[in-house]
Amino acid sequence: MSIKVITDSTSDLPIELAEQLGITVVPTNVVFGIEQFKDGTELTADQFYERLINGPVHPTTSAPSIGEFIEAFESVGKDADGIVSINVSSKLSATYNVAVQAAEQAKLNCPIEVIDSFQASLGLGMTVIAAAKSANAGADFETVAEVGREAKERSQCVALFDTLEYLQRGGRIGKARAFLGSILRIKPMIIIKDGEVQPLGRARTYAKGVAHIEKVAREFGPAEELSVMYSTSKEIALEIGETMRSILPEGTEPFVSRFGPSVGSHVGPGAVGISMLRAK
Repeated sequence: MSIKVITDSTSDLPIELAEQLGITVVPTNVVFGIEQFKDGTELTADQFYERLINGPVHPTTSAPSIGEFIEAFESVGKDADGIVSINVSSKLSATYNVAVQAAEQAKLNCPIEVIDSFQASLGLGMTVIAAAKSANAGADFETVAEVGREAKERSQCVALFDTLEYLQRGGRIGKARAFLGSILRIKPMIIIKDGEVQPLGRARTYAKGVAHIEKVAREFGPAEELSVMYSTSKEIALEIGETMRSILPEGTEPFVSRFGPSVGSHVGPGAVGISMLRAK
């Protein structure tokens, strides 16, 4: 018997890492016109970005259904002492509220705690990883849940966009709306703070934007865990990972992950980000 950790696909966790840590990922939905796909299972990142950049229809996203969360809870809960579900910020998606409703309806003998991460992408993923490591170390239900609640206070996500067009189209622009009147050539930077997208700054060149998000991440550190996300610029993400390695403990490596279809619908091509779990 053990504690199971669940999240949703907006966490952008690499599939191999989720499997290694025993994390169950409930896919959100990506919709192109009349076609609906499950994030990460029915649409690859390459297929998604090809459609996003060259297709005539802009995608929309939606939360998993209550039934899908119930199915996930009941599937892992049969052999569990408890379930901790950590989900994307309730200010950015209905997913958290759907998970809460599903937890109330699931027919299980073990407890379920649903945690609002107040984060997205690997800002969420960092909290999920911390909880999963605790569960794998044999911690009980209350301890794993507390690790999740505590880790979300140390998790941060910053990003540089090539354009705010996709964030605006998706309706997730939040307080970064203040950027909309700026010159188009300015590269906007955002931070996920208090559960929503907020402006971090703007740079005149992409390279200066990269330097700025690296500086912000360093000021937030030192880090216990660190990841670099990208939509279409993998080489830049790898370079950022090398640059940021120094704020991690010796022997700990940053990892690079791609913004999946759900998050990619809002960040668009050319986006890069840094997510980290600040050291205690």
